[in-house]
Amino acid sequence: MVETSSPSTSVARSVTEVAHPLVQHKLGLLRDVTTTTQMFRQLVNELTLLLTYEATKGLADEEVEIETPIEQTTARRISGKKVAICPILRAGVGMLDGVLSLIPGARVGFIGLYRDEETLEAVEYFVKLPGDIADRDVILLDPMLATGNSTTAAVETVKAAGATSVRLIALIAAPEGIERIHRDHPDVAIVVAAVDRALNEKGFIVPGLGDAGDRLYGTK
Repeated sequence: MVETSSPSTSVARSVTEVAHPLVQHKLGLLRDVTTTTQMFRQLVNELTLLLTYEATKGLADEEVEIETPIEQTTARRISGKKVAICPILRAGVGMLDGVLSLIPGARVGFIGLYRDEETLEAVEYFVKLPGDIADRDVILLDPMLATGNSTTAAVETVKAAGATSVRLIALIAAPEGIERIHRDHPDVAIVVAAVDRALNEKGFIVPGLGDAGDRLYGTK
């Protein structure tokens, strides 16, 4: 279903690029400039669900005794830490339902960041996290890993709150953003549908898919 890859050896660590045909088909539709807002939202939800399947494959499980309608048997259940899902506002919220459809019992936190268009640095304006986030596996959600500034700031926010297990689900990433995360937080695993070519002079991913927030919510 998946393969771990990167466009250069400098971004080869802890990045899973999901190569499943369904993921790549939906990603192609997501990139298309003619895709409507309604369809874009649906595709983001579906892609996030598929990426979540891959991002959670390392969760610890344990054997338990259960009773089927026929007889007693054993089954596997997730054990250990529970999950906290933290979308990065605003575009990350568009990915939230996709994760919750698979992990409905997860707690949800929100991290509000925006990018200063001149410096490209992240500016934090809102944080609300589960009180027991230190006891949970944290999944950060952000459709675009571009410069990595916002994601790095979000990782620092959840770690400052006590989180020790953090992973990121993004739809697409640039090599520059991956390098930034690996430099500052090498323990953070990244799961994406694609690693794109590069950033342009304005800090946008190319070929990319445009501004994910604007396309999700029909804004300009």
